[in-house]
Amino acid sequence: MKIARPVTRLGTWRRKMALAVAAATAAASLTACGSASSGASGEGQVTFLLDSLGNSWVPNTSSISSFQGNVYSQIYDKLVYVDDQGKISPWIAEKWENNSDYTSFTLHLKKGVTFSNGDPLDAAAVVANLDYWAKGQPDQGIAPISLFPKTYAGAKAVDETTVQVSFSAPTLGFIPTLGYAASALFAPKAIAGTAEEQAELSTNYGSGPYVVKSWKADDNVVLEKRDDYEWGPEALGNTGPAKIEQITYKVSPDAAVRTAAVQSGQAQVAYNPTPQQISDLKGQGFSVHTPVYLGFAFGWALNTKTAVFKDLKVRQAVQHGIDRDEIIDTVYTSDWKPANSFFNDTVPGVSDQSAEFGYDPDAAAKLLAEAGYRKGSDGVLAKGGTRLEFTLYSNPYLPTSKQVDQLIATQLGKLGFKVSVQTYDVITYGEKITVGAPNVAAYEVTRSIGDASTAANVFTDADSGENWFGIGESDTTINKLRDSIRAATDPAQRDADLAELQRHVLEQAYYVPITQIVQRPLLASPDLKGVRTDSTAFAKFAAATIE
Repeated sequence: MKIARPVTRLGTWRRKMALAVAAATAAASLTACGSASSGASGEGQVTFLLDSLGNSWVPNTSSISSFQGNVYSQIYDKLVYVDDQGKISPWIAEKWENNSDYTSFTLHLKKGVTFSNGDPLDAAAVVANLDYWAKGQPDQGIAPISLFPKTYAGAKAVDETTVQVSFSAPTLGFIPTLGYAASALFAPKAIAGTAEEQAELSTNYGSGPYVVKSWKADDNVVLEKRDDYEWGPEALGNTGPAKIEQITYKVSPDAAVRTAAVQSGQAQVAYNPTPQQISDLKGQGFSVHTPVYLGFAFGWALNTKTAVFKDLKVRQAVQHGIDRDEIIDTVYTSDWKPANSFFNDTVPGVSDQSAEFGYDPDAAAKLLAEAGYRKGSDGVLAKGGTRLEFTLYSNPYLPTSKQVDQLIATQLGKLGFKVSVQTYDVITYGEKITVGAPNVAAYEVTRSIGDASTAANVFTDADSGENWFGIGESDTTINKLRDSIRAATDPAQRDADLAELQRHVLEQAYYVPITQIVQRPLLASPDLKGVRTDSTAFAKFAAATIE
């Protein structure tokens, strides 16, 4: 049965009153911000309110993918531009070619590009970045990019604007990976420093259209446009200097305050508005961006090493016990869609595998009975004295995660599961919750990718993979498909193998897809025009204007 959400005039009035109160609070809060935000709503300036700025500016940290990435998207460039449908076009690399088996690529760079400290973004700088992405800096505790091709063998500068990149095996997905969220180009002097030095945002020089004017940890970052910028991607609609003079990113933890500040004109952008706020303000002329990035659908990676999910039938019961339509109807708006695979539909190579995990509570109940579980007097299923229970740790990067988890806990509770919901703030979550940890039976996934061919890198522990499901390399089908996809030289065969990988992972119920992920929604003032999002779903202001 669907849970109806009646919309009454009283409910609408209460929401409007709540927004009005929050608007007054927002005005007072922003006025108290001092120099960091004073005048930020004036001509040519934008205030961007977000829930957090994370706890580290060291490149290659996981939190960059959600909060710091908003800032990084303005101050760092990439070698290629990948739009929200996966189309690749030139950026710093103006053209490229590869050999017949995709083991060697040659990148031709634009001339005259410089980092904000004046150093050239030349072939030597690109080589330094490729090595950094592929290898990290173990002596500094800095990890490589987990989804960068594991076949990377090295790169060399042929001349000032030509880079030759070599791989130990065919690597069809190399070029798309260069548009991945973490594949940002840093000045070599910045990434040559210690981890402590790399955490200093103002000296992590990039070549992007904005530079850091000032910043204060987990409070604000002020960017100003770079007047000599002239190498932006044509796909953004502006290759020259940005048109907005200044962007102030300001931490404002409460979603209602952020939204009300935009509504009242105290700010121009609110990050992570709730679906309910979006629904209320969409018809009032405010711009709403609900991008679906290239990456994994929102769902759970199930830890097969835990007692509750070591049994295939139990994992399959969870898949069939979740009513995704009810989640959309109850928590979200029409901007959200149910998942059809473990990838979002925007990912090139995705295939519809929804039949593997469709809502079917009768089938779920039968699977649990076949697994030997019987309900106790408290209504919770148990076998051999062990109750069927686990904890969901709501993902703090998604403001709706707690609501979704609570609804799923209710849905699975009807089958006899005992599901608890635990919430932490961003920093605590990062410290306590890691994929594969003994206490984490179901890890909530939010992950963008550069190319689908690298996705299986996180499924096993091969080549320092993240081993999402706790299976190591025990699943020979995944191993075979992973290696075949990575070594493909025929795009059609690669997509066929990728479809088989999706089918197998979902058939084995290692992954529980829930919705296609809208991780970076924005509410923007009607005066702000030309904001674009790429494959990473971060807002880009290079071509934006403010009236």
